[in-house]
Amino acid sequence: MTYKIVASQQMYDGAIIKVRVDTVVLPDGSQVKREVVEHVGSVAIVAIDEQQRVLLIRQYRHPAGQYLWELPAGLRDQPGELPQETARRELAEETGLAAATWSTLVDLRPSPGISTEAGRVYQASGLRRGDRPGGAQGEERDLQSRWVPLQEALSEVLAGRITNGLAVAGLLAAAVRAGLADDHRRSADAPWPGSGD
Repeated sequence: MTYKIVASQQMYDGAIIKVRVDTVVLPDGSQVKREVVEHVGSVAIVAIDEQQRVLLIRQYRHPAGQYLWELPAGLRDQPGELPQETARRELAEETGLAAATWSTLVDLRPSPGISTEAGRVYQASGLRRGDRPGGAQGEERDLQSRWVPLQEALSEVLAGRITNGLAVAGLLAAAVRAGLADDHRRSADAPWPGSGD
């Protein structure tokens, strides 16, 4: 059952997101206002080579105020483009790679309490050099990349050094698929992401 929306007001219409405020009727009949970030969705790719290494990219993320290690990823912002085609395009644009084999690793909703964004992480293998259409554009000019053993990437996730949601979900799913485990434990008072502590 979906809650009934009795009013909706668009507050912002930007290049990547829209923001609206919905008035929603709860099951008890009361009404509440809910802010909703409308997002086109995103894909990410765990590109894994024959040595069980994954390709990570380092990109500056303005809202986080820092560079983050992530997976190749991008928005589903091309009308009519299927999600796997978005993943193929993003892998080529960000890394110059193409893959022979694709499978879905995991789907997620990064922040369902406020955003419509849905994401999918693919695993890509059978990698080869391909075209990098149009060359690096905008922030992609500043990308750095590195190949990391999947086990090491798993350890970086569990140590809190990889925090991007799509990357965390994708790397954990790839590790499960590969039968990897890691007994790394952090204390409950570990520094909060981005706190600099």
